[in-house]
Amino acid sequence: MASRTWRTCSPRRCGRSDERGSATLEIAVLFPAVLVATFGLIQGALYYHARDVALAAASNGLTAARARTGSGEEGRQAAAAFVQRAGGEDVLLSASVSSVRTANTATVTVTGRTLSLVPGLPGWSVSQSASGPVERFTRAGQP
Repeated sequence: MASRTWRTCSPRRCGRSDERGSATLEIAVLFPAVLVATFGLIQGALYYHARDVALAAASNGLTAARARTGSGEEGRQAAAAFVQRAGGEDVLLSASVSSVRTANTATVTVTGRTLSLVPGLPGWSVSQSASGPVERFTRAGQP
């Protein structure tokens, strides 16, 4: 019976390297990127939500401003009340509403800033407008 000798190979001779700690290194490199992506998604969602609230408030204000008996001030109040019902400062920071009503058209504009996830950095600016014709009685054949 022939005797067998077992050879052990070192990582250098067998082509393998020591991979101890590689998982920790991968997590340390990838975790900040995952956090940035997560915060970016949340910040984007806050922006789109604030934009939707501003547009809905402007539309609600326009409905009040363009009514036959409405006024620009009624449109401004209706839009401001909508912003407060939708969350106020928790959704749209420094919200301001302007409303203009002429003889033929009414326009309501809602502006503000989004919330920011990074303390000290201001949120993104949001401005939405709604415009439409003023309701009025006309005679047949007249504009």
